[in-house]
Amino acid sequence: MYDELTKMDIEKMQEEIEYRKVVLRPQLLEEVKTARAFGDLSENYEYKEAKRLKNKNEGRIRYLTNMIKTAKIIEDISTEDTVGLFDIVECYMDDIDEVMTVQLATNVRINVSEGIYSKDSPIGRALLGKKVGDKVEIESPDGGYVVEIKSITKSYDDGSAPILSY
Repeated sequence: MYDELTKMDIEKMQEEIEYRKVVLRPQLLEEVKTARAFGDLSENYEYKEAKRLKNKNEGRIRYLTNMIKTAKIIEDISTEDTVGLFDIVECYMDDIDEVMTVQLATNVRINVSEGIYSKDSPIGRALLGKKVGDKVEIESPDGGYVVEIKSITKSYDDGSAPILSY
């Protein structure tokens, strides 16, 4: 299985790996060494916590490295009048008489609280490739709903959305 990532996703992951290797790793190793000097390791909370943080950093490096190795690079190939990756879409929800604004991104750059949804989410799959005026049904756990696309603001990946952490 692979993840579909943009070139910007890969760049941001490489930056994070570099930071974790060059800056964070030496700091965490020093913290482990300092905590080890506190004495009995079986009852040394500082040592156990320092080791946990060091291992978490190493796990994140492995995770990001694997994501990059197995990634499929994608680009936005939408036309000027269709919804594509990173576009900002205003959708009218007739049921509740409300306009919802969403932006579509890759799986590693979502932030639902800011209206950034995965292109692979139910709303992302429903909107990609659609045009202004199209009515689309979006599946949800509580049955689904229909929205009408009111506007599409073409956008691009400016790199401002961070890579998700775990």
